[in-house]
Amino acid sequence: MSIDPHAYNISIRRDNFDGEVLFEARVKELPDLVEYGESYQEAYDLVVDSIETAAAAFAEKGRTFPAATVPTDDFSGRVTLRLPRSLHRVLAETAESEGVSLNQHLVNVLSYFSGFAAGNQGEDLSSWRTVSSVQKTKKTTRPSHLRLVRSDELESLKASWG
Repeated sequence: MSIDPHAYNISIRRDNFDGEVLFEARVKELPDLVEYGESYQEAYDLVVDSIETAAAAFAEKGRTFPAATVPTDDFSGRVTLRLPRSLHRVLAETAESEGVSLNQHLVNVLSYFSGFAAGNQGEDLSSWRTVSSVQKTKKTTRPSHLRLVRSDELESLKASWG
């Protein structure tokens, strides 16, 4: 039996493991299979090789190897969510102040945080952080050359600009 190891659902994340930054590759269909590499590509190559090796070992022993799952489009876009009344109130009030429906506000919040997580791949994503826990730092790459000019100084400064 020939399998395509690339058809399996492989997820790779970068994280700090025992003080060393590595890429961890996991296979959804084979939860016990984990590989680590110093680069994304190395972790991917190792896990693909491990899938092939595991399939060969299963075949030698006459065991059935788990098939790759095929993604389905069984998602209606509808979710029922239970949450504390206080959170419901805060979300509804925020949505009202933004001038959008509660549903649209929840979609915006979830979309933002999904993108936020994806955009912070280089950071430690092993734990969730609230927006308020993120340190706000002013990022400037060069000094500003802007100057506040009062209107009564404008005419005298125009001559020096020309």
